[in-house]
Amino acid sequence: MIGVVAKPSQIPAVEEFFELFKTPWEHFQRGRSYDVVVITGDEVPQTDAKLVVIYGPEIKRGDIAATSAHRSQRNVILEYRRSRLPIYGETMLFEQDERSLVCATGGAGAAGFESPSATRTVLRLGYDLFREVELLLSVGQPVENAQIPALEIHIAMLRDWILASGNGLLEIPPLPGGCRFAVCLTHDIDFIGIRNHKFDHTMWGFLYRATIGTLRDLARGRKSVAHVLKNWRAALSLPLVYLGWAKDFWLPFGWYLQVERNLSATYFLIPFKHRAGDRLSVPHASRRAAAYDVGDLPEWVATLRQSGCELGVHGIDAWHNVERARAELRRVADLTGEKKIGIRMHWLLQEENTYRVLDEAGYAYDSTAGFNETVGYRSGTTQVFRPFGTRSLLELPMHIQDGALFYPQRLDLTDREAWAWCEAFLRNAAAFGGVLTILWHDRSHGPERFWGAFYTRLVEKLRSMNVWFGSAGEVVEWFRRRREVAFRASALTSGTTIVRPRHRSEQTLPPLTLRHYRQGGARKEKHGFVDRIWSGESDLELDPVAGLG
Repeated sequence: MIGVVAKPSQIPAVEEFFELFKTPWEHFQRGRSYDVVVITGDEVPQTDAKLVVIYGPEIKRGDIAATSAHRSQRNVILEYRRSRLPIYGETMLFEQDERSLVCATGGAGAAGFESPSATRTVLRLGYDLFREVELLLSVGQPVENAQIPALEIHIAMLRDWILASGNGLLEIPPLPGGCRFAVCLTHDIDFIGIRNHKFDHTMWGFLYRATIGTLRDLARGRKSVAHVLKNWRAALSLPLVYLGWAKDFWLPFGWYLQVERNLSATYFLIPFKHRAGDRLSVPHASRRAAAYDVGDLPEWVATLRQSGCELGVHGIDAWHNVERARAELRRVADLTGEKKIGIRMHWLLQEENTYRVLDEAGYAYDSTAGFNETVGYRSGTTQVFRPFGTRSLLELPMHIQDGALFYPQRLDLTDREAWAWCEAFLRNAAAFGGVLTILWHDRSHGPERFWGAFYTRLVEKLRSMNVWFGSAGEVVEWFRRRREVAFRASALTSGTTIVRPRHRSEQTLPPLTLRHYRQGGARKEKHGFVDRIWSGESDLELDPVAGLG
């Protein structure tokens, strides 16, 4: 059991951290015995714990850092086991010596040191763990650190230190039973075809990019001669498309259903056409208005639902107004028959109160936490989390976006470069678990982009990796079930009772994974564990010696 001593203001961050690092813990109580004590508060209490981890950039009462502090610094980058970890709050640095545990880059000093004794180990870290959690899950990471899963690294570091101290550990990792991680395929539907766009910005933009723009891309090595010819052919066919004599090459649904055969994807649909939205302070705000809405898609709505796909809201004003958020939810719910509605904001618009607005409006989840200009971990995590100040809304982070990879104004990557970036995300997902959320837009498979072959390759690669493909709603519901599991000290043994989720889900979801690291590992030993697949059918008793059985 972990005992936590935190500042009162940090309680929400502590509770959310231990929903992501799902292991037995409680707020520290004097007189109780703990295996590990984690401290960010102002005082270091007396404890018989085998491991004490003290975090914070300030000197605390009873602090072993009182004579070792070197200086304070902000925006420090740490190095830990080949990983780089940005610290967004203040960091107290120490002189580097043989006790150094975590070091800042550039030789700036140690950000943590170890003080072992015969009876226990004390680790002193110069940053505040729960302050970092609070910043990551609210403000998020800047673009320059987008590719770093910072919160997952914080969890991995604490886990490593617990195991290295000789403690055992019980954890419910973010792994759907029997799978390496979850994958969520999503599509923001901004257009349902070019036929709706005559003599407007969208049409003229397409013609430019498909003719002059594609020659520029050929010269830059971004398009092949075959792509150039296909783009010109599409541009010449535009009058026939308008007349209904040629296929609309931007219509997305049939192509995605073919590529994602037998997979549950999520489509975010515009609730009201010709609405750009209010409170926009972005260039060309009028272009945000869509030429279609969910009411124009009765046949495709039926087809997508019959194919096992989920339909959500591509929000317009839901990011800032509760009544409009409710209206957008009702519009999509009424026309699709979906019961639990999720949302991703059009253009990824957000403000400080967005999560509270969506929570009050009744959305089951949001999936807006991502970047427009790059790919990465805006919230530093591969996991679904609950935003601070909400009651039931969960956030499904978005990680890989087609436009961010390939747009000239964004990363502007070649296929080879983009594949290397995506492989890094696959490695992180395999290492940390959780969910990899991918966004591919409606017209990305056809002229003038031709990003469909890359997407097909990515989906087929994921099919080969023993992952669980779930819709956004299914993935969120799986994490919700994991969050409902509780731990309590066993009344029958010195072990732990794992309390099952409070209710059964309507969907058929993968089971949970119970992971038990046994006691007694050495610091440099590779720590073994035993996994048990658990469907949550009943409470479980874990004996600290016998383990999971």
